[in-house]
Parts: sequence; structure tokens; C-alpha cells
Amino acid sequence: MNLPSRLLLSLLLLAPALPQHASAATDKVLIVVSGEGKDAGKQRPGYEFDELSQAWLVFKANGLQVEVASPKGGAVEADKYNPNEPFNAALLADAQAMRQLADTKATAAVNASDYAAVYLVGGKGAMFDLPRDQALQQVLGKVWDNGGIVAAVCHGPAALAEVRLADGSLLVAGRQLTGFSNEEEAIFGKKWAPQFPWLLEDALRQRGAQWQEAPLMMPKLVVDGRLITGQNPYSTTAVAEAIVRATGRTPVARTPWRDEASMALVERLLGGDVQGAHAALAADVSRHHVELIGILGYYQAQAAANDAALEQALQVMELALPHMQEAQLKLAAAQAHLKLKRPAQARVLVLQALAGNPQLEQAQVLLRQIDG
Repeated sequence: MNLPSRLLLSLLLLAPALPQHASAATDKVLIVVSGEGKDAGKQRPGYEFDELSQAWLVFKANGLQVEVASPKGGAVEADKYNPNEPFNAALLADAQAMRQLADTKATAAVNASDYAAVYLVGGKGAMFDLPRDQALQQVLGKVWDNGGIVAAVCHGPAALAEVRLADGSLLVAGRQLTGFSNEEEAIFGKKWAPQFPWLLEDALRQRGAQWQEAPLMMPKLVVDGRLITGQNPYSTTAVAEAIVRATGRTPVARTPWRDEASMALVERLLGGDVQGAHAALAADVSRHHVELIGILGYYQAQAAANDAALEQALQVMELALPHMQEAQLKLAAAQAHLKLKRPAQARVLVLQALAGNPQLEQAQVLLRQIDG
């Protein structure tokens, strides 16, 4: 037998020893979504389509295959979302993706060894069916024990709370992670949070997780080895690209979506480059989501626990104000100025709001408060 023949025979003899799904596992991501949703989240909360679509597009662009599962399988329904956002429109136009969402795989039918990574999508529905899905817990534990990647964003980390590894330990114990914070839940979870089995931050802290978080609704990525988590919807692309890197790939270059660009601009502002942030927004307003910036500042002001936090929230609102004609944003900024003992600045904003709507009662009340 010549050398090439002996080499071929050796390879054939070795082949059965290789894992059956070795090549597939390095290229495949399992996306898990809640199956709770009904009536676009009105009757029952489901999953966040933005967190699905943005990650899916990143995975596909980097050569990763995608499969979708939910606790019961079958069709799943997202909460209300904007179908015109480019990332959502792109996924809606993908017939193969839509077929998968119309008939998701049940987690009980999932073979953990088929996947390099599992990505848990958030949405308030994830607080209900993902934590109690024992099949999902087993999949996550096996993926981890097999050396795979476990990732989640927003409320998705709820699925991690009861996951145990082969040695009986909790997956989250002693590990750094993040997720939808108590501060964020207090602002945005008023309808459904009272029905949750627990608040996400509380449950993960109680199970030994080393919790991290950013200010309200700001992007936050935490990578602890093969555990990858993001705090809220604006952390989605960072989580997806971290998964790509964890598979040994370098994420392909891309143009950030307008929500990403807007959050990056806010981070630049809060990092001290106030003039640069204002100039960048003015130079290309269409590339950014100005309403998102304004709403972010508004809610950060509502949640501010001290003057320093309120000052930062005001800076965010003032970034958006030149490009928005929303009276409520002007009044929110005026109230912030007033709390910070700057009545003159508050009065200017209230008068601007009244110029557009002289009958605006809230503005009239605030003006009397300033002048009184």
C-alpha cells in the first residue's frame, strides 16, 4: 500500500471517532423565543422582534446558520414593533426566516450537540415560559458542558435562572452578567411585572450572579467567558457580534443601524464630548433616531435619583430638542432645569412650548410655578 493509500485509510478509521455534529455545531446558532405572545403583546406579552431580527442578520452575515425554537414549538408572536425599521423589514422579507417563525422547533426536540451557541431573545414573555421550561434548561446546561456559547439579551437571561450544569452547580453562580434591570422594570414593566415569578435582577443576584448594569436603557454588554449577556434591546447587536467572535470569527464590517448610531451618540455626549455630539447629530439627522434620543432623556429624567443623574438626563434631552418640536419634551427639560434651580432656563422652554400651543394646561401650570 502506498503512502497516500495508507493516509486515506487512517483518516477513514479515525472518522467514526469524530463527533457526529462537529462541523454543523461550529456553524449553527439556536435562537430561543418566548411562545407566550398574543395580540401583539396586548393580551399576553411575547418576544421582541427587534432583538430577533438584528441578531439574526448579524449571524447570517457572518456565515452562521440559524434555527429557532420556543418552549412549545409552532408559531410564535412578537410584541408590537415597527416593520419599517430596516433590520425588521429585512427579516420580514426573508421567506425562510418567516417559515421558521411560523413553525418553531419545540425545545424538547432540540439536540444540544447541534449548536455552537444558544441566543435567548428577550421580551416580557420570556419571564413567563422560558424559566419554567425544563427542556430548555437541559439544552442550555448541555450546550455549556459541551463547550458551547450561552447568550441572552434583555429579559432573555430569565431562562438562565434554574440552569444547572453536569456537576449540579447553577450556571449563573459566580458569573458576571446583565439583563433588564430593576430600574428599567420600574419604568417600563408596570403592566406585566406584577405577574412575573420574580424580577430578573433580583432572581439572578439571589442565585449568585455578579450583576452589572448601565444607566437606564443604555447599551451594556457583559462577556464572562462563554456566557454573553446584554442589558436591554439596545445591547442586541453587541451581544450578536460577541457571539460571532466567540465562534472564532471576526464580525464583518457593517453600517450601524440608526438606533445604534443614536445610542453611540448619547454615549459620546455623556462621555464629555457635548459639542461633538451636537455637531454630529446636526450634520446628519437622518442617520439617527432623534425621537429615541428625546424619549431616552425623558425617561432617564423620570428615573434620576440625584442631581448628577438629572443633569445627564437633561443633556440627553437637550441633544434632541433642536430637532424635535414635541412640547412634552420641552416641558420635561424645563422641569429638570427647575429642579436644578435654574428657573430662567426653565421659563424659556415653557414659553417655547406655549408658543406652539397656547392652551397647553401643563405649560401654563409650570409657568405659574416658575413665576410664583
